Amino acid sequence: MDETGIRVDMEDYNGGLAQIRAQVDVDAVYWDVVDLEMADAMRGCDEGLLEPIDIDMLPPAPDGTPAREDFYPEMQGECGAGMLFYSTVYAYNADLFPEEQPVAMADFFDLEKFPGRRGMRRVPQVNLEFALIADGVPLDDVYATLATPEGLDRAFDKLDTIKDQVVWWEAGAQPPQMLADGEVVMSTAYNGRIFNAQILEEQPFVIVWDGQVLDYGQLSIVAGTPRLENALRFVAFATTGESLAAVARRISYGPARRSGEPLVTTHLATGVEMAPHLPTSPENIARALRNDWEFWVDNQDALNERFSAWLTRAN
Repeated sequence: MDETGIRVDMEDYNGGLAQIRAQVDVDAVYWDVVDLEMADAMRGCDEGLLEPIDIDMLPPAPDGTPAREDFYPEMQGECGAGMLFYSTVYAYNADLFPEEQPVAMADFFDLEKFPGRRGMRRVPQVNLEFALIADGVPLDDVYATLATPEGLDRAFDKLDTIKDQVVWWEAGAQPPQMLADGEVVMSTAYNGRIFNAQILEEQPFVIVWDGQVLDYGQLSIVAGTPRLENALRFVAFATTGESLAAVARRISYGPARRSGEPLVTTHLATGVEMAPHLPTSPENIARALRNDWEFWVDNQDALNERFSAWLTRAN
């Protein structure tokens, strides 16, 4: 970082705790700070894989508001500092649907009305929620439904209807590339990845915000890192309102701190107004489902196992 003189090395990470657990278990920690999904951050904290972070030690807002009051409540974790609001949505290539366009989650699952292959992340998270939303479950009832055996069966039954047309992805960069290459006609994706393809590459992609799953990321520090002091300095720098806004002006994710919001004006490279592209804008959030981290903390292992078995089973 120019501000501190500390060199920062970046590595790709696709989620989960396996790589972090492997480092901590053998006392060979080579990652210092990890950008985690909230459910993973909560589980990692419970398992002792992450260092505690005192939010009161983070810098205040420019007007002096303490960090604890500046961060949105849902962004405050015992072992992390909130980064950004982001969404998993689905997007399609507009060139392939010149007459009628998908507008709802049900359309993603309608192979008769909108034929073609679909891209989906190779995990149960969000896929199960999308399946129930498409099947008519109200947003407020999705997790209560998933918590029942009947509801879980219903979600997998809905996924069965498109399973043989799904191309699975693992890294966030894959969906826009799959759409651009014509490998799929629609794909679930992180909203910021599609935004960048739209704005920077002028791809004819359209985001469907209906049923978006709104999630929150945070920076956590791997337990036992020998570079704890520098890791804490990095987290403090990266989670100021100014730093978060600088990220949000490059990719359409919302800052975790209230002081960052007014600073998210236009896209740094193109001058495009950012507000309509944020998952938290009033129009986009109207039909959003907020990720229930507690549900996934409690059910992650069992649902991973069932999802893996479902993947290998023939329809």
